[in-house]
Amino acid sequence: MRGFAAPLAAVGLLALLAPLPVRATQLGAPTDTVPPPASYLGFPVGADRQLADWGEVTGYLSALARASDRVRMDTLGPTTLGRPYVLLTISAPENLRRLDRLREVQAMLADPRRITGPAERDSLLAEGRVVVLITAAIHSTEVGASQVPMRIAYRLASSNDPEVRAILDQCIVLLVPSLNPDGVDLVTHWYRTTVGKPWEGANPPFLYHHYVGHDDNRDWYAFTQQETRLAVEKIHNVWHPQIVHDIHQQGKYGSRFFLPPWIDPVEPNVDPALIAGINDLGTSMAWALERQGKKGVVVNATYDAWTPARAYQHYHGGVRILSETAGADLASPIDVSSDQLEPGRNFDARVSSWNFPDPWPGGAWHLSDIVDYMEAGAFALLDHAAVHRRAWLESFLGIGERAVAKWNRWPAAWVVPADQPREDGLAELVRILVTADVEVGRSTSSFTAAGRTFPAGSYVIDMHQPYASFAEAMLERQRYPDLRPCESCPLRRPYDVTAWTLPLLLGVDAYRSPKSVAVATEPVSTAPEVPKEAPGLSGSAAVNVGLYQPWVPSMDEGWTRWIFDQYRIPYDTLHNADVRQGDLSRRFTTILLPSISPGVLEHGFTPGSEPVRYVGGLGAEGAAELRAFVVEGGTLVALERSTPWVIDRLALPVKDVLADLDRTEYYAPGSIVRLDLTGAARAGLGRAMPGRETIAWLGTGAAAFEPTGGAGSPPVRVEARYGADPTLLSGWLQGADRVAGKAALVEVPLGRGRVILFGFRPQYRGESIATYPLLFEALRRGAPGGS
Repeated sequence: MRGFAAPLAAVGLLALLAPLPVRATQLGAPTDTVPPPASYLGFPVGADRQLADWGEVTGYLSALARASDRVRMDTLGPTTLGRPYVLLTISAPENLRRLDRLREVQAMLADPRRITGPAERDSLLAEGRVVVLITAAIHSTEVGASQVPMRIAYRLASSNDPEVRAILDQCIVLLVPSLNPDGVDLVTHWYRTTVGKPWEGANPPFLYHHYVGHDDNRDWYAFTQQETRLAVEKIHNVWHPQIVHDIHQQGKYGSRFFLPPWIDPVEPNVDPALIAGINDLGTSMAWALERQGKKGVVVNATYDAWTPARAYQHYHGGVRILSETAGADLASPIDVSSDQLEPGRNFDARVSSWNFPDPWPGGAWHLSDIVDYMEAGAFALLDHAAVHRRAWLESFLGIGERAVAKWNRWPAAWVVPADQPREDGLAELVRILVTADVEVGRSTSSFTAAGRTFPAGSYVIDMHQPYASFAEAMLERQRYPDLRPCESCPLRRPYDVTAWTLPLLLGVDAYRSPKSVAVATEPVSTAPEVPKEAPGLSGSAAVNVGLYQPWVPSMDEGWTRWIFDQYRIPYDTLHNADVRQGDLSRRFTTILLPSISPGVLEHGFTPGSEPVRYVGGLGAEGAAELRAFVVEGGTLVALERSTPWVIDRLALPVKDVLADLDRTEYYAPGSIVRLDLTGAARAGLGRAMPGRETIAWLGTGAAAFEPTGGAGSPPVRVEARYGADPTLLSGWLQGADRVAGKAALVEVPLGRGRVILFGFRPQYRGESIATYPLLFEALRRGAPGGS
């Protein structure tokens, strides 16, 4: 399939995403009383091998909203693939009748500059309600999370228990039944095809978010995806929740249920009151589940609070409570023996400890267990919010007051010059800040700050504002703490990346000003419009790109596809069979292998684990066809994790000098380093770059190259090297000397064509705009006359 719009993985995926007929059991759902889910679905939520798809979930919730004066349901917009993205607002009827007023109270508590004095402050604290946002099913294979919202909503809509009545009176519950509705349908429809097969309960061979798969929960500061923007712009920034509860599932063989406190480290711009609130709420929830006899609950394990990629609310006055419930085989039950239970980070699933006092002994584990734990966790959280309403509001207001007063570690302002070589990076930075409700001003004249003169039109971020912590976290360079169990032990591995400094990733300059900036500014509400254009690629037929997509889902492939669609770069998706059938040089000028592990490239899914059409990898046959493609004049581009497979299978005279190092010798857990484009690179791929150096984002799969060929071997052209003095720019890096000066980007001639190897990901999560030109130039090399 050809075109700018990304092709779906296969015709089979189109069938999985197509709406299914409404079941007969849905008809005649009662409207005179509050209907339980089973009366609408025809099965109880949590039944083995039964999943409701998105149409059934939203159909039931719509019926519930019609039947109950406690529930309001709104569609906020379409998803990436056009499904309705919905929000339920649940509270006491009298609260819903004055919802506009309560939203205004919340807005004033979120911005204490609007409060006129102590009397109004006390009045607002007495009048306000705790806003609790419950989000579910962002990761679609975590199927309990797509089903439990129906039980949560039903209980809130129907129960007259004192606990529920208190919740409804003291709280406004915002329930997002799925942050990824497209994935709910994909996984549900896929699962139904697996029931009764040898691969029953296997995950689908497709990304469950159309573009980014699991990384949809890493988009909470870049806001690249439609679903993220809907949540931020139409929920977070409208309601400013004090508490966000994000419902997830985890692996099968650890704890049954995880809750914060987080393990260290915590990102330094998160207000201490938030961490204290998280600790209190998480442990209170764990105690509540223990009182209900729910075993296997762990706190202070596995997950840290370092990156803002998962925690928008940490920089907007509220706490984020992640819950993780043990999974099964999608909706199929499993049996877990005690000896299958595994240790995790900071706990052992078989051993009692202070943070894991009551281990689960093993046994049968059903979807009903999953939704039971999830529902219990949600109501433990809501009960705490209701009982401590005043405390949550006071803490929320205090966080805003401290931000407006400005923390000592923050500068008085940040200044972003208007005259930047990378207009696209500048526009993206402004877009991110404005989307996050950061107040940005644009100067009406030139001015001097931080010892520099800035032109008119430069951007000023005054740090005396409610969401200054978000601005600081985005603009400053990260310094990940050196956390080790012992002096000679390796670094405690972070749960996610250690660096995200936007000026570096976007290729723009930003300056700290220790004093307030004395210049008139105009408020900025939208980012400047800069066309997304890849010269020689956007809308062009001169380069025929084949983008490899394995059946083992690859987030890096998805991000690459998203960038191609954003920049209107035509491409065809290549699967294993497409490569193995050969004749590639007739169809393509360039083939791109995203960052994919050698094992997946070679072997893919093992036989019996998925339907036959999805089994296997490229193997020797695919490698031979790729080699023939290059020899005949094609350009093969390989990114990061794909490079060892390409080097080996195509017998290139290059080695990865990092390949055999252990973690004590070299370790880059998602860091930003210097990339040197001087020398030969200025006449090569680096000619697309505006400066003599830039950055590279180094993940755990990064490579550094060294030529190995002797006389007669094709010359290896080094296009870029990892820089030095310093190598590390942001994050954490063990063994900087192992990469400093080593080749990061090379071109290897082969026959009439070439292989271009990136040791890093130049399109990392759709964020590293600074290095997009290197990727685009590599793709252009395949065009007629490319050099």
